[in-house]
Amino acid sequence: MPYKEIKKSALYELTKRSIDIISAIILLIIFSPVILLVALAIKLDSAGPVLADTPSRIGQNGRPFKMYKFRSMVKNAHEQLRENPEFARLFAEYKKSSYKLKDDPRVTRVGRFIRKHSLDEIPQLVNVLKGDMSLVGPRAYYPDELRDQQRKYPSTRDAVKVVLSVRPGVTGQWQVSGRSEINFDKRIQMDARYVRLRSIMYDFVIIARTPWAMISGRGAL
Repeated sequence: MPYKEIKKSALYELTKRSIDIISAIILLIIFSPVILLVALAIKLDSAGPVLADTPSRIGQNGRPFKMYKFRSMVKNAHEQLRENPEFARLFAEYKKSSYKLKDDPRVTRVGRFIRKHSLDEIPQLVNVLKGDMSLVGPRAYYPDELRDQQRKYPSTRDAVKVVLSVRPGVTGQWQVSGRSEINFDKRIQMDARYVRLRSIMYDFVIIARTPWAMISGRGAL
């Protein structure tokens, strides 16, 4: 997918990447007991893998990558929504509501809890170490999500190009500002604004707001 680069200094890029690597290592160590407990809870709660079996997301410069997340839905939930005729009405609602669903029947009991408190996102720290993602950045979108939403909101095309010029983030401006309560057109503009204004201090402000967003579960689905 096309992208529009908003250049920053080499010092900024080096500093941000260094913070990402150091922070990801520290957080993985801190969250290691939580990781083990969540993995065990998922295996005991429902059949399927511990990590979500979802398609690739779109990363920096429009390149696809595999995002790691704890599985919060039934096995093959992504394919079921798109291919099972029984979910046709649900899929239509999913696309209409900016690729988010309230009261999604595919979500497991454990899944509801870990999604509400963003515990399903913890494995993305591995993506940060690999360089697929940053600790702070825009949302990582599905390819079909970007195509469909740009058709629905043509005015967002320039913002999408800007967003795709950087690594997506584990957390970001929209995640700490209402999360799933925000529709795509406003969400992508918030992401594009972050890309244009990004700085180390801006990242620290977002990081400081992230724990409350996780604890409160505001806007989570």
